[in-house]
Amino acid sequence: MDEPFGIYVHWPFCAAKCPYCDFNSYVRLKGVDEDRFAKAFAREMATVREWTGSHKATTVFIGGGTPSLMSPKTVESLLKSIDRYWPIVDNAEITMEANPSSVEAGRFHGYRSAGVNRLSLGVQSLNDEELKRLGRIHNVEQARFAIGLAREIFPRLSFDLIYARPNQTLKSWKHELEQAIDLAADHLSLYQLTIEEGTGFDRLYKAGKLKLPEADLSADLYDLTQEITESHGLPAYEISNHASANAQSQHNLIYWRYQQYVGIGPGAHGRFLPVSNTAVTDRRLVTITEKIPERWLELVEKQGHGIVEEEHLTKSEQAEEMLLMGMRLTEGLDLARYEKLANRGLNQSKVADLQQQGLVEMVGNSRIRATRKGRVVLNYIISELA
Repeated sequence: MDEPFGIYVHWPFCAAKCPYCDFNSYVRLKGVDEDRFAKAFAREMATVREWTGSHKATTVFIGGGTPSLMSPKTVESLLKSIDRYWPIVDNAEITMEANPSSVEAGRFHGYRSAGVNRLSLGVQSLNDEELKRLGRIHNVEQARFAIGLAREIFPRLSFDLIYARPNQTLKSWKHELEQAIDLAADHLSLYQLTIEEGTGFDRLYKAGKLKLPEADLSADLYDLTQEITESHGLPAYEISNHASANAQSQHNLIYWRYQQYVGIGPGAHGRFLPVSNTAVTDRRLVTITEKIPERWLELVEKQGHGIVEEEHLTKSEQAEEMLLMGMRLTEGLDLARYEKLANRGLNQSKVADLQQQGLVEMVGNSRIRATRKGRVVLNYIISELA
């Protein structure tokens, strides 16, 4: 029970839908009944608590959507509900996502008073033209103001940037990334632009109106990203995430280290070992809630939760997921944990072949990880090892 245990809460509402985004998010021009949703979040927590058994929350992540559209009062209500069912430890990491519009930035003091101690800002670019192209409703001036305010108010800060955008060059990305590092506190999430099915960018891409950089340039942009962040003390600890010493996202590490977490709210996923007659089972339970906010709300009010899909994973299936997540980390996959779940070790001939190609390397005798060259072809590595 002393192992990390995370709570994810999904707030699914946004002021606008970005054309690259396939997250479970919705625009509601008539507003949202925050009190009703807060009560539903608490009720779903009460139900899921019966399944998880007794745990203390070591991390909380309020994601979305745009959680910073919530009032600080609602955020405080959510944290109090979490603490009621999974007592939040004193040094817990409590993260909330926010957008850097000037209106939302004014609420930062309220979020800090509510208990949030880590802010994750969706900046995405430090170029006004690129922000417009990405469908963002803030500009660079607002982003810089929000970053500065967040650094003053919150003990920890992260922000996101998207690169490998149309027409982006190595020179322009170098300039933008170095600006970001000058502004950053201790953590950056740097994502290559991908075309997700059903998004606005997907429609433009299929119509030939949107072109991404060629594969070689994308690889060069990735390499440049690693070089610049490492030289400034923000090395990658996961494929897209960079942090200074001891500033990694502890909540996201729960995912990548294949530890336990619950998912609360519309479209949230959870993975934990449920209790059965007070005994913990070894078949991890996957929970997936209804995506549409209003349908989720009705389900919770009717039956106490909005979960529409459940799956009990065998140890072998858990091992496959652990491999998929663990190989994303710079620290690599914990081989002892993997072998215990899989009831077998990795295929040594496959490992040797991947080592010969320069795609993986051992970390002592306890871990295996992808090399920098290997991270670019991670899906191939995992398919070989699975």
